[in-house]
Amino acid sequence: MNTSPRPAMRAQVLPAFGEPLRPSELPVPSPGAGEVLVRIAAAGLNPLDTKIAAGEAAHARVRPPAVLGLDASGVVAAVGPGVSGFAPGDEVYGMIGGVGGVQGSLAEYAAVDTSLLAHKPALWSMEEAAAVPLAVITAWEGLVDRAQVGAGDTVLVHGGAGGVGHLAVQLAMTRGARVWATGHAAQAGTLRRLGAVPIDFERSPVEEYVREHTGGLGFDVVFDTLGGANLDRSFTAVRPYTGRVVSSLGWGTHSLAPLSFRAASYSGVFTLLPLLEGTGRAAHGRILAAAAALGSEGALRPILHGGYELRDAGLALEEVSRGVPAGKVVVRLA
Repeated sequence: MNTSPRPAMRAQVLPAFGEPLRPSELPVPSPGAGEVLVRIAAAGLNPLDTKIAAGEAAHARVRPPAVLGLDASGVVAAVGPGVSGFAPGDEVYGMIGGVGGVQGSLAEYAAVDTSLLAHKPALWSMEEAAAVPLAVITAWEGLVDRAQVGAGDTVLVHGGAGGVGHLAVQLAMTRGARVWATGHAAQAGTLRRLGAVPIDFERSPVEEYVREHTGGLGFDVVFDTLGGANLDRSFTAVRPYTGRVVSSLGWGTHSLAPLSFRAASYSGVFTLLPLLEGTGRAAHGRILAAAAALGSEGALRPILHGGYELRDAGLALEEVSRGVPAGKVVVRLA
């Protein structure tokens, strides 16, 4: 019997809610059936990671000690039984874990369900690929699966420079839509470079920008990435009868009257569901493959903010919690 210890890997572990991440060594996991072992090159961080670390995201079902990090890119190091379509040496990316008891990406290796992965396009760096998964899955489920955005649609993206928003703007444009996006005045240049018409939400009330940009008709699709009072504003910005409002943060208490009076529709997006429940994971892989095809064409390009190594993961989380002017924070591991 082989009693030698399993190889160890570096990781950043959340020891308890509200405590700093702790540098640790953990055993390298072994891939099970339908899984591959990924040597992680970069980990993308999201606002959800900061909420989990603070103990403010019970819906994520995380019990410390835990390795956080939903998004990853890397190289397949080994394959488990029954795996097809992936081989050692393949460059991959995906939303791999960090919730529901599944190990996250702030570690050198992870055993990942291949349903959650897609091959990384050569045009993206590892850091860029790690910035994409949660954001593009959320945007795709909202704009494509729910709102069915098509050519000629007028689309308003709330928070268009954010992690989800900046990819949503680009995705809507690949569908042939005309795109507007809200943000701070300082984000106007970024929004224009993405191809959207910027709206300074701090200076223009919703009634004013609906009148200015749609002649008072409202937008065909409103994609809300911010929630709270912004979702209420979305209900008044949408076009009557055929308008669709989609939100990735549709929590809390809201009056549906403005939406009902427009005879418009609402859909919610909960991107974590396949990771938490284990069902619907293949849909994530299909979305990531489609996004990779757009990335290969240069039609989808993530914005990166800052540069961190694994040892700086705690600082990276702090920056995410403060908010970044555009795009995503990524931690490099290789």
